[in-house]
Amino acid sequence: MPELPEVETTLRGIAPHVVGQQISQCVVRETRLRYPVPPLLPTLIVGGEIAAIWRRGKYLLFAIGGGHLLVHLGMSGSLRIVAKGTPPGRHDHVDLELESNLCLRYTDPRRFGVISWVEGDPLRHSLLCSLGPEPLTENFSGEYLYQLSRKRKVPVKSFVMNANVVVGVGNIYANEALFLAGIHPLRQAGSLSQKAYGRLADTITVVLAAAIEQGGTTLRDFVGGDGKPGYFSQSLNVYGRGGQPCVRCGRPLQKDRLGQRTTVYCGYCQR
Repeated sequence: MPELPEVETTLRGIAPHVVGQQISQCVVRETRLRYPVPPLLPTLIVGGEIAAIWRRGKYLLFAIGGGHLLVHLGMSGSLRIVAKGTPPGRHDHVDLELESNLCLRYTDPRRFGVISWVEGDPLRHSLLCSLGPEPLTENFSGEYLYQLSRKRKVPVKSFVMNANVVVGVGNIYANEALFLAGIHPLRQAGSLSQKAYGRLADTITVVLAAAIEQGGTTLRDFVGGDGKPGYFSQSLNVYGRGGQPCVRCGRPLQKDRLGQRTTVYCGYCQR
């Protein structure tokens, strides 16, 4: 699933090609995504200029006229720049054709993504209004996590993966950040000290920033907006390495299921 680094990589890849461009045509081949694509979408955006693109959590927002096109890549979606007239594939569901003769193409084999239209302030939309702070901003800190975690009995990994707590800490990056912070993923969130949360906030920031710098993580269907894969997977310490030696102590890494997600950790290095 594309996570925050993959979405940020996509944004950076497509923005130079679409910002300032007028939409000459919107082609919707498949409306059945997680929510139906608005039937009036072409009418709403054709002729409009994409003034800006920004990200909130794992959502991309395209400022067009008086509203925003809201896009979520779901489990397997991608946005790519192709030449106008490039024949669509089976899972190429929506095209935004631009005056530059380029096309922004939305592809989604599992059709679990979102393409919607938002009038007014997009941060008031039901999908965005309850999201936690961005992890790469000053609003996110160890003190914030510590205060919010008091009396929480959920595992700390589930706590930081909750988008209402902090956005963008998906399964891959939660595994990696907890390993670097030396924190056992199954510990109750409320049992961690302020110092431990300070380490965890720092490692979350470091891991996400490194993944963005390297273009995201290549897993299953993900590629960036330029069609190229990410390379952060080459730097993973624990995720996908269950049973292999810990890079710190050499002991076999353990693997459990937590919230239907694979959790990999070192039972010796993480306490």
